[in-house]
Amino acid sequence: MEQYKEAFIRFMVESRVLSFGSFTLKSGRVSPFFMNAGAYNTGSQLTRLGEAYAHAIKEHYGLDFDVIFGPAYKGIPLAVIAAEAIHRLYGKEVRYCANRKEEKDHGDKGALLGSPLHDGDRVVIIEDVTTSGKSIEETVPILRAQADVSIIGLMVSLDRQEKGLHSDRGALDEIRETWGFPAHAIVTMEEVVETLRTGTDGAAPVIDVKTAAAIDAYYRQYGAVSKNGEK
Repeated sequence: MEQYKEAFIRFMVESRVLSFGSFTLKSGRVSPFFMNAGAYNTGSQLTRLGEAYAHAIKEHYGLDFDVIFGPAYKGIPLAVIAAEAIHRLYGKEVRYCANRKEEKDHGDKGALLGSPLHDGDRVVIIEDVTTSGKSIEETVPILRAQADVSIIGLMVSLDRQEKGLHSDRGALDEIRETWGFPAHAIVTMEEVVETLRTGTDGAAPVIDVKTAAAIDAYYRQYGAVSKNGEK
């Protein structure tokens, strides 16, 4: 595993963004782990997070795009910090854009925050985590209602590697097949478990035997099925 991925996984735990226990998700599933990007709330954390997204976006999509779009609400700060990090690290100027939950009819009117969208814009969508793909079903129509844009791809920080909304395929695989654009993550849950089952510098593993058993049971029920039929 690449060093930057292991560093990002431990950063999620240190920032209390990735937790283990029992959590009811938006999809209705009860999960033994939960990721809350809202827990990134200090300047240094946001700097590191933006750099991680910038690195992953450049690695998977290059820098030939115009806009980073963050779906409300958690996607809004993600779009801002990623756009800033891409400019600071790579000297590339990209615009940020996000949607409002309710369209504003006075002052700064409209459905969007940040940059307007224009026909021909090349857009990268950014999110914290995608469990079932439901959020993308809401986001893509918003984008396409604003302008004739080209969606370059989706970038999330964690691929939970679970069944998608409409099939046993993973949510990111389902998004690729349904919408026709790539979808990638900074790290996968498989990489998280691999890293956190091993302690470092004499410290105990973050994932103990009981938690590991709960995660294994969860994936027996909800784990995504690959193209060759394996979970």
